Amino acid sequence: MEGGLGPVVAEGTPAEVIVTNEARRPVDDSTLGVAIAPTSPAGAPRHRLVAVGDSLTHGFKNFAVDDTQLSYPAMIARELGWKDYRYPRYDGPGGLPLDLEWLLRGLEAQTGGDLALADAGTIVLAARRLLEEHEDYWERGAGARIVRDADLNHNLAIYGWDLRDVLSRDADTCHDELVPISDKPWPGMPQNSGPLAALRVLESARDSGGRALTPLEAAAQLGASGSLAADGSQMPDSDGIETLIVFIGSNNALPTVLTLDVNWSRLDYANLGAKDAYTVWRPSHFAAELRAVSEAVARIRARHVLWLTIPHVTIAPIARGFGGKLGPTSRYFHYYGRPWVDEQTFMADPTKFPHLTSDQARAVDSAIDQYNEAIVQTVRDARTAGHDWHLVDFSGVLDRMATRRYFEQPEAQPDWWTPYEMPQALTDALGFTPTTEFLRSGPNGIEAGGIVALDGVHPTTVGYSLMAHECIKVMKQVGVRFFTPEGAERPEPEVGFADVVRSDTLLSNPLRSEGSMLKLLGTLDERFALIATFEQALRRRKKSA
Repeated sequence: MEGGLGPVVAEGTPAEVIVTNEARRPVDDSTLGVAIAPTSPAGAPRHRLVAVGDSLTHGFKNFAVDDTQLSYPAMIARELGWKDYRYPRYDGPGGLPLDLEWLLRGLEAQTGGDLALADAGTIVLAARRLLEEHEDYWERGAGARIVRDADLNHNLAIYGWDLRDVLSRDADTCHDELVPISDKPWPGMPQNSGPLAALRVLESARDSGGRALTPLEAAAQLGASGSLAADGSQMPDSDGIETLIVFIGSNNALPTVLTLDVNWSRLDYANLGAKDAYTVWRPSHFAAELRAVSEAVARIRARHVLWLTIPHVTIAPIARGFGGKLGPTSRYFHYYGRPWVDEQTFMADPTKFPHLTSDQARAVDSAIDQYNEAIVQTVRDARTAGHDWHLVDFSGVLDRMATRRYFEQPEAQPDWWTPYEMPQALTDALGFTPTTEFLRSGPNGIEAGGIVALDGVHPTTVGYSLMAHECIKVMKQVGVRFFTPEGAERPEPEVGFADVVRSDTLLSNPLRSEGSMLKLLGTLDERFALIATFEQALRRRKKSA
C-alpha cells in the first residue's frame, strides 16, 4: 500500500467519493456471513440459467460481440448439461462493432504474412477492403435485418448498457435509435452497431400484447413461467429460473478509460439522453440506480441470484501506465494513456496525448470500491430478508491477478492480497500462466497476457472461463446440480478448460504478427478512429453529434 501519506484528491472529484490509497478487501464468503433458512423447493425450474448484464456477460471481446457461444453464461450452461439455453447470435464477418482478431487475420491473409514486414500504405488499403466488406454486411446486408425469434433469450446482457439501461431500454427504444445509413469517405465500424446488437437480444422480449420488455422485465417473464414437477405437470406458482446472474454497472465507470476523460454524473444521471455525457457515476447516483435494479430483481422468480462486483477499470491494459509508479508502495503510475504509444515519446510531453493522471485513476477506482460496497450491502440486505442471493466478488478476483499493479511491485500489495489461484487444468492446457498484461506473442508463442483480449478491456475466451469458474464454485455451494449432456449427474462439475483453450484462437493459434500488435493497433486507430467509434457505439445516442 502507499504508506502513511493521505491520498491526493484530483481536482473536480466530488466530495462524496472516499478516495483511498488501498483497494477494498475482497469478499470470499458468497453468503456474507448471513445465513438463511434452508428450503426444499419442489419442482424443476423451466429455465436453469438466466443472465442480465453488459458486455462482460454478453460475450464481448476484441471490440465485438461475435462468438457468443463462448460467453461465460454459455460455458456454465454447458456444464449444467442444459441444452435449451438460448442466446443471441451474430453470424457474419467481424461481429458488432468490429472483431479485431477477424480484421488482423484478414490483414495477414491479404498482405501475405507478417504485418511487421508490410508497409503502412499496404496495411491501410487492405484494412479498407475488409472494413468495407464488414460495413456492407451489417449496414445493408443480412446483418442489418432484424428477426423476431419465437422465444426469449436466456442471455439478456447487452454490451454498453449500464444500470439505467436495463431499467428503461427495450426493443422499441432500440428501434428508435436506428438511423439511416450514410456514406462515409472511409469505412469504420458499422452505423447502428449498438441498437442492432441489442435488438438481437431483445426483439423477442415482448409480453402477450406485444409490449416491448426491458432485460429485467424479460427475466421476470421467464421467472413467471414456473417449474415442472417430477411427473411433468406444471407448477405455475414456483420459481421459473433456477439461477439468475446479475452483473451490471461496469459501464457506469468504464468510459473513463475509453475516453481518457473523467466527467462525473450530475442530477440528470437517470435520463437516457443526458447520461451519455458522463464517464463515471457519483457513488450516490450509482447507489440510487442500484436500488431500483435490486427492487426489480427481487420481483423475478429465481431460486438463486448471483451478483458480481465491478472490476477496477484501470487494471484493463487499454489504459497503460506511464512514468513509473508514484512510489515504491503505490499501485498507481503517474499517467495512464493508450498502450501503443511509446513510453519515451509520451513522457517527452504528456500533454500531447490523451491521458488520465494518477489522481484521477485513484478517484475512479475509489468510486468503484464504493459501487461494490453498495452491491455487497444489497446482497446482505436481501439475505437478511430471506432471499437466496450470493456475491461473486469478481473485482477481487481481478485485483489478485493485476500484473503491473501488484505482481511487478510486491511492496504495493495490501495486507489482504494473495495471488489468484489459477485452476491447474487451465494452466496445464495452456502451457503457461496467463496474466492481465496486453497480449503479446513472438516466434515461440505467447509472451505475455492471455486474460485480456485485443481490445485491452474485455476477457479472452480463457478469461471468460475464469468468470464461469467463479460462478460455478458458488452454484455448487448452493446446491445447483450439474449434468453431462447425456443426463448423468456430475458430482464434481468444472469448466472444461481443455476445450476452452482449443476454442480460444487468440491463444491456441496466435496471430503471426502479434509481436508488433500494439504498433499496428495504433496505426489502425489513427487511420480509422477505432477507439473513438467504439466509444461512440457504447454511448449510442451520440449519433446526432
